[in-house]
Amino acid sequence: MKKARDSFYVALRDRLQVLNPSRQVLIRGVWRPGVLVEENESFAAIVPDNVFVLRWTKTVADAQHALVRTQQTCEIQYQTAGTTSAGGLDRGTLLTAMDGELLSILEPQQIQKTDYSVTPPVAMGTRVCWTEPVFAQAVRKRDRLVRKAEITVVSYEEAGEL
Repeated sequence: MKKARDSFYVALRDRLQVLNPSRQVLIRGVWRPGVLVEENESFAAIVPDNVFVLRWTKTVADAQHALVRTQQTCEIQYQTAGTTSAGGLDRGTLLTAMDGELLSILEPQQIQKTDYSVTPPVAMGTRVCWTEPVFAQAVRKRDRLVRKAEITVVSYEEAGEL
């Protein structure tokens, strides 16, 4: 399951870097593409603005196949306070731009599963695929607009993964 999660994350991160290289976040003094996995980062009470934050919320395993098939739910949250030059009044426009970026980086809806726990990373024998995102309504939290999208990521667990 971890290798499928890592493969999904790396695909989104790399696709965002190509689509919008200026969408970055400063984490512990290093600029990184603006896609984070919540469980892999230090605890922060505040979600960073203008960044896609992945949160794994549910896993279902089906052992009725030759390989165990897993379905993992990924919630992607992002928010913006707008720009200071516009006094934050452009936050709706910026949230809509992030909606479009998310749709773009989710295409195509499959990738080769890769083991990133070794160097160099090794391509595995199966693929990881996912559903279209289901967008929740934007919610206003103080001076920010926040949106969540839910995606189901499907993969097969290969020998030795469980």
